Amino acid sequence: MEATQSTAPVGYHTGQGYGTPAYRNFVLYTLTLVYTLNFIDRVLIGVVAQPIIEEFRLQDWQFGLLSGFGFALMYTLMGIPIARLSEQYNRVRIIAASVILWSAMTALCGVAGSFLGLLVFRIGVGIGEAGCTPPANSLIADYFPPRSRARALATYSLGITIGGVLANAFGGPIAGMFSWREAFLVLGIPGVVIGIAVLFIVKEPPRGYADPPGTPVVEKLGFRQSLSELASKHTFWVNAIAASAVAFVGYGMINFQAAFFQRSHGMSVAEVATQVAVPLGLTASLGAFGAGFLTERISERFPNAVAWIPGFGLLLAVPLYVLGFTADSASSALAFLLVGSVLHYSHLGAQYTICQGVVSMRCRATAVALFLFVVNLIGYGLGPLGVGILSDILMSSQLAASPFAGELSLEACKGGEAVLLTSLGQIKAQTCLAASAGGLRESLTLVVFILGLAGGLYLYACRHLQRDLVAKMH
Repeated sequence: MEATQSTAPVGYHTGQGYGTPAYRNFVLYTLTLVYTLNFIDRVLIGVVAQPIIEEFRLQDWQFGLLSGFGFALMYTLMGIPIARLSEQYNRVRIIAASVILWSAMTALCGVAGSFLGLLVFRIGVGIGEAGCTPPANSLIADYFPPRSRARALATYSLGITIGGVLANAFGGPIAGMFSWREAFLVLGIPGVVIGIAVLFIVKEPPRGYADPPGTPVVEKLGFRQSLSELASKHTFWVNAIAASAVAFVGYGMINFQAAFFQRSHGMSVAEVATQVAVPLGLTASLGAFGAGFLTERISERFPNAVAWIPGFGLLLAVPLYVLGFTADSASSALAFLLVGSVLHYSHLGAQYTICQGVVSMRCRATAVALFLFVVNLIGYGLGPLGVGILSDILMSSQLAASPFAGELSLEACKGGEAVLLTSLGQIKAQTCLAASAGGLRESLTLVVFILGLAGGLYLYACRHLQRDLVAKMH
């Protein structure tokens, strides 16, 4: 089907926000709540990582498969067809149905009786969550004009960090009081109710309503034409590669963060959740919102700020994260990681602002879906798996250098401390635990250097950004 350009119908391309300021902000906060639920259900498995690893006696690579690739595969595969539906059908209904599905699957994770069963339900969560961000981004673009989208998308992106905070604030204590299973049940069920509510409180706006007058109207843009448009946008692909690199590190860290503090600093699930993960989530939220606010304030004077703010932020985050993962105490580690997270998450709003800013209105949901396909397949799919594989390799290396090299292996060191003490005795058990902690520490320390590559790519994106933008930010 060929793409055609036409004159915008009356009520389109007004250059103004859709609805009253109060209502469109209400819609924005509602979508942010939905995205928050998205990340609560996505991140929760990392909060209760160590209990799951110990109950099912998993190696780190197996948990990386469960928490990352198992979720990301269907998430990425379903994202593009759902986005194509979002270009033609009611986006609010698609979002509502998606919330209901992923919330139900999250609750079912709490009754999984095996590693395979948990993997199947995680795949179901991924299918549901695929229907959230592409249509939500498209809705936001029709509610807010280009000059306000950086702030709006940065606000929406707060769902990532707020979701992580709430998953830890509630999931950790619930798991501590009961078990990891109750955490999935308690945090999954409310989403079904919220999904139903979305149907009645969010209006579907006209497509292209908030775009400036004179913006080209592209009707009936087929998938092939969408790909053709994206192929010519150099900035889109640089942004996708940079965001994928950030996601590889970010998801790897998130899924093994609790396990790191438990292994290296002897903290409990509840202690890590409330004393470490919640503060980190709050500072990450500060970084995301602060960067979006700053971008909106200075973009008229510095048009490329949307790219160079995250570029410098990511470069500066690397040494802080290295210091955090190599610190001797939990308090020192947390201090460095807190500052690093502010800089690290400065990219969240920028990645979506650039992604949808370089394409026409009929291609936005597809562009976001293709962007997420690349980012999540590489970042979420391979990040936790890569950290887990590297952790196992480094743990094996430490075991090989121990006095028990001929007796201890990854297989022999499976299980929690109590299991290892019973099966191996105190000295060998402590050797296993030390190697497990050391392998994960070294793995995370090495992986954070990838953020430097991502920062450099965002700075490079400044070269073609203004040429590729469809609707200017000022």
